[in-house]
Amino acid sequence: MRAWLIIGLLLVGCAGPRPFGLADEAAVRGVLLAQRDAWNRGDLAGYMAGYARSPDLVFTAAGQIRRGWDETFAKYRAKYTDAATMGHLDFELLAVQPLGADGAIVLGRWRLTGTPVAAGGIFSVALTRTPAGWRVVHDHTSID
Repeated sequence: MRAWLIIGLLLVGCAGPRPFGLADEAAVRGVLLAQRDAWNRGDLAGYMAGYARSPDLVFTAAGQIRRGWDETFAKYRAKYTDAATMGHLDFELLAVQPLGADGAIVLGRWRLTGTPVAAGGIFSVALTRTPAGWRVVHDHTSID
């Protein structure tokens, strides 16, 4: 009996990480939808909660590369000073592509209206599974 228990524990240990599944895709989409909803409430800090709070975060837009959560948040605060300048964000999630069990790339289109800086374009974000849940670690946004 003891030998079977040891063999069972070894097999469980060798099983490796679980694959990226439907619940993971829903959680990844949920992060982006929560960001959209926070943005539309004028809650920039809530929007930033979807990003990994790390110096390794990479955000590229308008030909600029920003590194780190703090730099990204500072740039957003400088450009969007209040809810009126934030306007209304909407997007279409076109695809979620798994990258192993703990990563995903999301491709989408975004549109910002009701603000002097209204625009739209495409984005691709890389997310990773963290102890706090799925978080964006790389964001590449372009304007049409």
